[in-house]
Amino acid sequence: MAKMETSANRKSDIISAAIEVFAEIGYYRATTAQVAERAKISQPYIFRFFSTKEALLQAALEASWTRVIDSFRKVVESASPEQLETGLIQAYEDILDAYRNEILLQMQAQTIQEDTIREAMRNGFREVRRMVLDAYQAAGIPNAEERTMLFLARGMLCNISAALDMPELKEGM
Repeated sequence: MAKMETSANRKSDIISAAIEVFAEIGYYRATTAQVAERAKISQPYIFRFFSTKEALLQAALEASWTRVIDSFRKVVESASPEQLETGLIQAYEDILDAYRNEILLQMQAQTIQEDTIREAMRNGFREVRRMVLDAYQAAGIPNAEERTMLFLARGMLCNISAALDMPELKEGM
């Protein structure tokens, strides 16, 4: 049992290191050796868990999307209809503050053309869109589809604002 927990922890450490390295220097420039160095392990150890650098990126993206989805789910399950949108916005801002590299990684991944990465991004966006739309509809928010699109668009603008250190992009939101 302890060995399984250690393996799970090591896998999580590798994913965390990959998120940092990929976000800082870019997926294409980053190497698994750099990820291994950041995780304080040997490079071959990475390949015990991930067959390729692309598989590691996919796992990193899935971890970042899981964080967003779980955070939004907590808001959806607990917020009143009047506080739903505000709660979702605050949850996303909290993620941007605490896990900026995960969001920067997602932004980079939007331009990566490998099928598995595109699918990971589509799945994440699809799940977030569905969750927000369903929550808006259940809360009786008028024009739920348009409001969902605006929520997602504002989120993307928040990402750009964070990436470029331009808080003025969020003024008036």
